[in-house]
Amino acid sequence: MQTDVVIIGAGAAGLMCAIEAGKRGRKVIVLEHANKPGKKILMSGGGRCNFTNYDIRADHYLSRNPHFCKSALSRYTQWDFIALLDRHHIPWHEKAHGQLFCDHSARDVLNMLLDECRRAGVEIRLNCSVERIEQPDASSSSADNRFTLYTTREKIETGSLVIASGGLSIPKMCATPFGYRIAEQFGHTIQPTRAALVPFTLQPQDRTRFSELTGVSVDSIVSHARISFRENILFTHRGLSGPAILQISSYWQPGETISVNLLPDQDVVTYLKTRQNHQPRSKLKTVLGEILPKRLVAVILDSTLIETPLQALSHTRFDAIARQLQQWEITPGGSEGYRTAEVTLGGVDCDELSSKTMESRRVPGLYFIGEVVDVTGWLGGYNFQWAWSSGWVAGQVV
Repeated sequence: MQTDVVIIGAGAAGLMCAIEAGKRGRKVIVLEHANKPGKKILMSGGGRCNFTNYDIRADHYLSRNPHFCKSALSRYTQWDFIALLDRHHIPWHEKAHGQLFCDHSARDVLNMLLDECRRAGVEIRLNCSVERIEQPDASSSSADNRFTLYTTREKIETGSLVIASGGLSIPKMCATPFGYRIAEQFGHTIQPTRAALVPFTLQPQDRTRFSELTGVSVDSIVSHARISFRENILFTHRGLSGPAILQISSYWQPGETISVNLLPDQDVVTYLKTRQNHQPRSKLKTVLGEILPKRLVAVILDSTLIETPLQALSHTRFDAIARQLQQWEITPGGSEGYRTAEVTLGGVDCDELSSKTMESRRVPGLYFIGEVVDVTGWLGGYNFQWAWSSGWVAGQVV
């Protein structure tokens, strides 16, 4: 059969692109190899979908080309997506750091997208895998050169082909390297991929040391050579997680050390001096246990030290204690990998795509949108906004 547009992937970016192309009167078919559309939408934000952020800026994204995302993000903004939710009477709220969530369920967002697809005449085919893609005259620069897709159901010819198949994160959500393989087939460069927004695992000796802290959460500033984030960190049975850790993981490279300030609002030395004056016989662990979880104090500091009364500690020792708590350095053993990563860092090289349309500069009619592209946002709704924006701009031209 023949159609105007084929979009591979019924996730956030693919559905947005389909809606916009369908609204222009294009005949659109979305192919999805999973049994349901929008699986990552449904699981996001603890089931409430952190669909965007009030503060969308290019410097909240990682890419080899840091300017690439600016065009799409400025043409379809967070305010545009909020307006779409409002038109569908979907209630939402703000959490910390400008993060916006549905009041009820992530399904509200998915149902909205599917309803928009129906209105636009978009056909979504589930359980339909693409076995191969051909372009009879791949060397031609003609915009009329069509693509032939051989799927598990039938052969489809199309003039516009959009790859919205996502990255490698969360394989249980049917993630595959399909999009990268297609990009390489048509001569595109793939920037190295790795898991991002992902928990850290610890070195064996550290894992043993911190194992008893599983479940402890602390407001912290986590710093890396290039950037810092302030949010909670969470000790797990295998390592470190929590929003601040997920954020820094996108910048961390294997073997590097991170620094953690466990008391970002506290002048620790002044606090200890004051307590020394008023409670000289109190043990260090008792005083620090008032501002940090007691179990954490017992693991971070020497066991003999924490049993020492404040009156027996010098101000120089207070300085050392402050450094231990506010400049705690640790070298992760690795990350939990794609199994739990929220996104994939890297992807199709942005220099080979049009920032205005997401069309390949190498192959007319071929587009890449969403996570498959080398644009990765921070935690907090940024990756969904990239999906909406990149899908929208492609949808205006496919």
